[in-house]
Amino acid sequence: MSRYVMGRTAEEHERLRRQAAIWQQATGRLLDLAGLAPGDRCLDAGCGTGAVMDLMSARGGQVTGIDLDAGLGETVAGTFVRADLETDDDAVPPESFDLVYGRLVLLHTNDPVDVLRRMWRWVAPGGKLVVQDYDMDAAESFPPLDVTLEWRRVFLGAYEKSGRDYRLGTRLPAMFAAAGIGAPDLTDVAGRFGTMADTAAMLAATYSSIAPIALEQGLITEDQRAAFLRDIERAGREQGDVGMMWPLLMGAVKNR
Repeated sequence: MSRYVMGRTAEEHERLRRQAAIWQQATGRLLDLAGLAPGDRCLDAGCGTGAVMDLMSARGGQVTGIDLDAGLGETVAGTFVRADLETDDDAVPPESFDLVYGRLVLLHTNDPVDVLRRMWRWVAPGGKLVVQDYDMDAAESFPPLDVTLEWRRVFLGAYEKSGRDYRLGTRLPAMFAAAGIGAPDLTDVAGRFGTMADTAAMLAATYSSIAPIALEQGLITEDQRAAFLRDIERAGREQGDVGMMWPLLMGAVKNR
């Protein structure tokens, strides 16, 4: 699969678990709106820590997860297939799942439209494709702070330099059309508005995960990395009441 710009470290795995907990309610709501029913054969494409597999299983789904990261695969509850979503057409049989789902996976691929086509081939007649991905441009503080402006410069800049569309979520309907799937039957937008006090730790974690590639790209120096982590920790303590908008989680559902 394309290089995962956030890295594959124990710290990043923990950040993914925390992120999954934050979006658990929004994802569960979309699965319910999509009509996940007991007994449905469910595939989580790019399953990561397996958090969405747990949501599917809790609703009575028969769950399989696909991911390239075998280290994460060892932790999931359910059937796990180690495969590359960008190249492995035969990772699972075609038309074999009643619900194929992907959250925050297209953002990390070189050709998200092609990956959508592959996921659509795995959907059985009468099934559905469910996708959620970010519009990260929404992430900012109110009022703007130097530390959040720096986070945007480095984090969004590293994605852009890596050829990733950090607003990909807003393009889901257009990508469904480009993939030959057709317009989504249902769309959804989930957001989170918090404070610097409850957001600083996640900003620090995402910055730390992106830092190695940002260093390669010349976006930051080691001194700047250390300074940012000091500044964001201070902001969490001293400017904790500043409003913080998180990325928007955009969803789309297509029935087959």
